[in-house]
Amino acid sequence: MAASSSSPGARLDPAWTARTVRIALDEDLGPAPGRDVTTQATVDPAETGTARLVARADGVVAGLPVVAEVLAQVAERLGLAVPEVELRADDGARVARGDVVGVLRGPVQVLLVGERTLLNLVSRASGVATHTRRWADALAGTGAQVLDTRKTTPGLRELEKYAVRCGGGTNKRMGLHDVAMVKDNHVVAAGSVAGAVQAVRRMFPDVPVQVEADTLDQALEALDVGADFLLLDNMPPERLREVVLAVRARDGGERVELEATGNLTLDRAVEVASTGVDHLSVGALTHSSPILDLALDLVERDG
Repeated sequence: MAASSSSPGARLDPAWTARTVRIALDEDLGPAPGRDVTTQATVDPAETGTARLVARADGVVAGLPVVAEVLAQVAERLGLAVPEVELRADDGARVARGDVVGVLRGPVQVLLVGERTLLNLVSRASGVATHTRRWADALAGTGAQVLDTRKTTPGLRELEKYAVRCGGGTNKRMGLHDVAMVKDNHVVAAGSVAGAVQAVRRMFPDVPVQVEADTLDQALEALDVGADFLLLDNMPPERLREVVLAVRARDGGERVELEATGNLTLDRAVEVASTGVDHLSVGALTHSSPILDLALDLVERDG
């Protein structure tokens, strides 16, 4: 199967999270250890307090493990204690405006220095998860799944694809390394669909092969040379239905996976799914999702 599981069980890679948080903190604070000239001038390092991570809009949360990593790295840079993080929601959970997602207790300097970095990352991930959940809910009961694409924010692919899983979507491929995708330029370079698929099979026999097809003839040519996954690009529903029927009549029960792609919109999701495709790929999940508005509110200062 070319697409991976939609479960958020494949957690964020801790090494990736640590590296990404370090880069994000360098952006805000300057090279390590860096500084926050406002917070460090106005807040005593000994002062402790409590802050709440609060949802300011309804949605689905994702990326919450980032919170503890941000605070731990900030504490290390400042030479202060690591705040306690009490999460009150799990990644993939629906939240309502006003819900307290987490409670953070520790040095106020650490909480305020880490505030924007943790909000940037968690709000971004939660926005992707919220958008994905709308598609997953729309497709519920159709037998089709929503897929993401490689149209991700540079450096944040791990987070954004994790957020897609948290929202009930499925990852298609992580990059250019794990799955071959034969597109129109590859066909031109290789001389034909068959030539491109065969070239991939010779050099990388262990990877699944996907083929983008604009026509029924291309889809059947790809099927005949053993493609694992067909991307049916920019086809209206009536054409999609025609191609699905033709492929199913010819694949001998092997059931190559079929994906509709190109200019899909949420209001057409069920119509497209009704053609019999297995997947709808939606680049907008990652390239156009607005953030979920979250805030960090300092509610207690212990002195």
